[in-house]
Amino acid sequence: MYNPQLETFIKVADCGSFNKASEELYISPPAVIKQINLLESSLNLRLFVRTHRGLVMTEAGKSLYHDAKYIIGYCNDSVNRARNAMQKDETVIRIGTSPMTPGQFLMDMWASIHEICPDIKFQLIPFDNTPNNSVEILKNLGKNIDIVAGLFDDNFLKVRKCDGLLLSYEPIRCAVSIYNELAKKSELDVSDLYGRNLMIIHRGWNKCLDIMRNDLIQNHSQINIVDFDMFTLNAFNQCENSDNMMICIDNWANVHPLLKVLPVDWDYTIQFGLLYSPKPSETVLRFLNAVKKIKDIT
Repeated sequence: MYNPQLETFIKVADCGSFNKASEELYISPPAVIKQINLLESSLNLRLFVRTHRGLVMTEAGKSLYHDAKYIIGYCNDSVNRARNAMQKDETVIRIGTSPMTPGQFLMDMWASIHEICPDIKFQLIPFDNTPNNSVEILKNLGKNIDIVAGLFDDNFLKVRKCDGLLLSYEPIRCAVSIYNELAKKSELDVSDLYGRNLMIIHRGWNKCLDIMRNDLIQNHSQINIVDFDMFTLNAFNQCENSDNMMICIDNWANVHPLLKVLPVDWDYTIQFGLLYSPKPSETVLRFLNAVKKIKDIT
């Protein structure tokens, strides 16, 4: 599904050497060099600079490296989803999972769901929660994945072309590095954020966050708001590496081992629930009705 020379390129980049890459790929160094030369020729790009100290990636190589890892990961996920589609069982609910779309809370409800729908089984489908991948998965719910848990509002559902079952308004927390002095606290005061960078998803992504942003700007202007695009592992890494603080919810408390999720003495909340196809199957409808009954949603 993709040029296999990309895998060789990634291995060479990770190893920093043709010889070391050849050992891990179980092919000869000349074969590795030939694949890299062919890739550079076909792309009309120079990916590495050969020096007496070893290989150094060019700026083009660095750019391709990140995209190539995404391409390979996306293709692998696509193949797995295709295999899952072949094995589709009409009584199986396929739940998409990633660090930012946790499935554990559904697992905690599964015994109760099973009492209502004893014939329904579930299957966890892991996926890479990148911006492009997330858009495609939500737009195609019901094909390879039936249910994804996450944050949403009405506009989000409209843009992503899916429906949502609201389960709760989750309190908005703050994620801080465990090495930050604030991590010693059990709860933060809003004033603890004064003079610090607080990462919030850009305006227009979620109405609850827009309300929060407006209130902070008006009443707590001492907080420096930093925009970011999407809740991904990269965003969590950015938060930890830069010693920024980031809005978060309790469900993501274990996403990054070097971040601690703390409550703050504010009343901001955000909608959390299940995302599904606008035209769900009968099994998905029964599943959603069971969840509604358990959560006492009217």
